[in-house]
Amino acid sequence: MTTTVAGLSVENKIDQLIGNIRNLPTPPIVFEQIQKVIQNPSTSVAHIAAIISEDPAMSVKVLKLTNSAFYGLSREVESIKHAIMIIGMEAVKNLVLSASVLNMFKADNSNKEFHEDFWRHSLAAAFASRLLAQKHQNGKIFNPDPAFTGGLIHDLGKMIICCFMPKEHQQIVRLLAETPGMLVVDAEEQVLGFDHAQLGRQLAKQWRLPTRTADSIGFHHRPGLENASDNYAYLIALSDHIAQLCFPSQDIDESHHKLADGVLDYFDINASKLEEFKVDLFEEYMKAQTFMQIAGTEQ
Repeated sequence: MTTTVAGLSVENKIDQLIGNIRNLPTPPIVFEQIQKVIQNPSTSVAHIAAIISEDPAMSVKVLKLTNSAFYGLSREVESIKHAIMIIGMEAVKNLVLSASVLNMFKADNSNKEFHEDFWRHSLAAAFASRLLAQKHQNGKIFNPDPAFTGGLIHDLGKMIICCFMPKEHQQIVRLLAETPGMLVVDAEEQVLGFDHAQLGRQLAKQWRLPTRTADSIGFHHRPGLENASDNYAYLIALSDHIAQLCFPSQDIDESHHKLADGVLDYFDINASKLEEFKVDLFEEYMKAQTFMQIAGTEQ
């Protein structure tokens, strides 16, 4: 469903806003090239490896991530070609995207606290997404690799609002502080005319990410609405919720967050299972610092 604001659809309004942002980071050429060729069934491992190898810094990151506790492989991977053969093209593509996004939005002194809080939550959601994908019906419905990436970038719209719309960001923060129980998306809608999920979806579309990924971002607060995420929106909704329970935001209290209706029913998860999953996430999150250091957000 497309909503309309002041004669323009929300999607068109957001596209115009994104187009007017100066110095908005974009994915590196290596990711764009992989996006183009990976959909071709005739694309070879050697072709993908050659593309990544053209970016030495990215090659190093992919190899380090492949050999890190993130994958827990029993033997060392020594080349990009070997990495693709071991963990697969889709996994490598998502590692490139994850490293790219983490590197694009590095903190500066003006918003370092927000960045730390943001990436802690985003990584927790990413690990929660991967865990849930692996466990739900033995991983037959959700692929853990795009699940991780969707969790990592599900709140990308919040980063855009904070970094490139600072006045509006402060208005949203004040509105939430003054209105206990108001949902974050409702505060954003009141101030901007759209929310961070819609903004993130349009940015993902401009980056030519898969429609499934874009819609999982755009509908993770409303997964029951018609969308093309193949139910990944439900996955991200639950992962977002569990990450918030494990690592509450410093600026926004729990009353401003609400799990969308139908999510627990979709996964057949009760309060007891939710607590078990939180324990699993805390253990998995121990890998997060290493992931961030390798990906490029920490020195």
